Amino acid sequence: MDNPSKIMEGGIEYSLGKFDGKSVLYDFPKILVYLNAKGKLLFGENFKIYKEDRDILLKLCSYFIKDKVNCDKFEIDIKKGLLLSGPVGCGKTSLMKLLRHLVPLRRPYEMIPSRNVTFSFNHLGYKTIEDYGNTKFYCFDDLGVEPPGRFYGKDCNVMGEVLLSRHELFLQTKQKIKTHATTNLNAEELEDRYGNRVRSRMRELFNLIAFDENAGDKRK
Repeated sequence: MDNPSKIMEGGIEYSLGKFDGKSVLYDFPKILVYLNAKGKLLFGENFKIYKEDRDILLKLCSYFIKDKVNCDKFEIDIKKGLLLSGPVGCGKTSLMKLLRHLVPLRRPYEMIPSRNVTFSFNHLGYKTIEDYGNTKFYCFDDLGVEPPGRFYGKDCNVMGEVLLSRHELFLQTKQKIKTHATTNLNAEELEDRYGNRVRSRMRELFNLIAFDENAGDKRK
C-alpha cells in the first residue's frame, strides 16, 4: 500500500509526517521543506518560502490536509473554499498553484485567471457562465480586477454571475464542489465590485485568508 505521508519529487522522497496505517500525522516543518522544493521545481530556483508567510502557510496547509484542530483554532470551515487576499506580488497565485500538490490523491482544482473568464464571455456570451458553473473545482485568480463583461451591447458582471452559479452548485452538492479564488481587493472593494448579494454568497462560499496588507512585493 502506498504511504500517503511521502511524496516523490525529482527523484527525491519527501516525508510530510508519519502514516499510522489509517491517517497521516502531518509535521508542519517537513511540509515546508517539501513546499520549498516543489516551489523551486514549479517556479524556478529563485522561489523560496518566506519566514513572514509561515502563519498564512500554516492556515493554508491546515485547510488542505484537513487538520481539524488547527482549522477550528483558525475558524476555517473545511467544507468551504478559500479566498486568499493580499497586496499585489505577495505570492497568492504561487501558493495556490503550489498547495494543490500537497494532497496528490485529492481532486485538484484548475487555476483560471478571472480576466480569461470575462474575455471568454465577451466572445461566447452566457455559455461561459454555464461552463464555469459546472462540477469542476476552480481557483479564480485575480478576482475583482477583470475587465467588464459585454456581449452584444449588454453589460454583465461576469465573475459575479459565475460566483452566484458556483454558490448554487455548492448548496446543491452539499458543499462537495469547491471554489477558490485569489484577490488583491479587500471586503469593501469586493462589495463595490460585485454588490451586496454576491458578497453575502461569497461569505458562504469562502474562508477568507488574508496576507498582511504591508506584505512586500516578492517579484521585485
